Amino acid sequence: MTIGGERDGATAQAWEAVGGAPELVERVRFEGAGNLGEGPLPVRELARATVAVCGLAAGELAAVRAGGAAGDLLPLVVHEAAVATAFVSERHLRVAGRPTVTFAPLSGFWRAADGWVRTHANYPHHEAALVRALGLSSPTPDALRAAVAGRTAVEVQELAYGAGGLAVAVARRYGDPQPLVETVRTTGQRGRVLGGAPPGRPVTGVRVLDLTRVIAGPVATRTLGLLGADVLRIDPPGLPEADDAYADTGFGKRSALLDLARAADRAVFEGLLAEADVVVTGYRPGALERHGFGARDLLERRPGLVVAELCAWGWRAPQPWAGRRGFDSLVQAGHGIAAACAGPDGTPGVLPAQALDHGTGYLVAAGVMRALAEGGGRGLRFSLAGTGSWLVRRPAGARAGDDAGSPPYAAEPWLRETGSGYGVLRHAASPFGEWAGGPSRWGTDPAAWLPR
Repeated sequence: MTIGGERDGATAQAWEAVGGAPELVERVRFEGAGNLGEGPLPVRELARATVAVCGLAAGELAAVRAGGAAGDLLPLVVHEAAVATAFVSERHLRVAGRPTVTFAPLSGFWRAADGWVRTHANYPHHEAALVRALGLSSPTPDALRAAVAGRTAVEVQELAYGAGGLAVAVARRYGDPQPLVETVRTTGQRGRVLGGAPPGRPVTGVRVLDLTRVIAGPVATRTLGLLGADVLRIDPPGLPEADDAYADTGFGKRSALLDLARAADRAVFEGLLAEADVVVTGYRPGALERHGFGARDLLERRPGLVVAELCAWGWRAPQPWAGRRGFDSLVQAGHGIAAACAGPDGTPGVLPAQALDHGTGYLVAAGVMRALAEGGGRGLRFSLAGTGSWLVRRPAGARAGDDAGSPPYAAEPWLRETGSGYGVLRHAASPFGEWAGGPSRWGTDPAAWLPR
């Protein structure tokens, strides 16, 4: 595999992280331009590498299901413009002609007495917690700005988290290294034997229980859905997803509501779990354990499962961070990325895409498909901090500002219009093909698997 005569080491690193055979990396070829924007960190390299390993894993699984060996996979062409368009899919989304709002008024950077704080208040319950924690007279940017200015950044952070809100002090240095992918358990027991699969749909017949929210996990599961999986997302009824977020990430799956505190709903969930091949979770560590559905619990009752866990800060993060909620923007702030992207006046900046979310999503899908190709029975862990740690330490061969001077790309060839439960959507295509249709409305599908 070459890019302008140079080996693309980032793809090789990411493929090694998901356990792939090194020689298969040579099957990848990148075409076109995919300039995500200038910046101090190699976001373009992260984006194309994570999509490439997802494509390699899909090819490997297809070869295995066809009765061959992993090395029989066909050459893989990755179109960089498709990758760049998909990595900012939430910006391209139009719902019935309406542009979407990606960040709420109380989400952003705020100057504290000794530095900066990043808040995340897109969900109403997080906004209410932030207002309560800081004693705001009104839920307005002016009130928040005044409240933050009189406190230290860490004080704001701890007050917010203590009240159930989200605020992170902007770190001035990169966070400690975190693994890109961890295989935390191999059970030694194979899952259900998979037969052949249609061309381009290597995950056909695989049932994926999707317990994720927002971007990273849903990107993983919408990708598995496009590649043939029966993906069923389950959410609690008291924690609604934002319509725009689900309109973007709800492709390739169905969505149902179950309250695990209710005996009847729990019984339905147990039935779904009994027939699942893969479980992808995106809640903070400990959240599912209290219901008896942590990764260890799942693998003990179903040793042939593939269980992929995703969190924000990483399981190796120091307490209390390992168990805290987080989003891409907050991990950028807490991991030193926002400071590295600061403008001339010192105001923290952001990556040109929510690359930690999207990149981690493609890595999760790749890890799941590799585990299926090897027979299942595996527990995997991923985190936004792990992807961020890889980015700031520069994937092999990557250089700062690699997009500077790169030719522009056109997103239009990679945009589509599709009907959905929200009306006609203009949306980014997947780098791996076309979805059969748009998403239904969140939470409106039956909590049942499709017939095999």
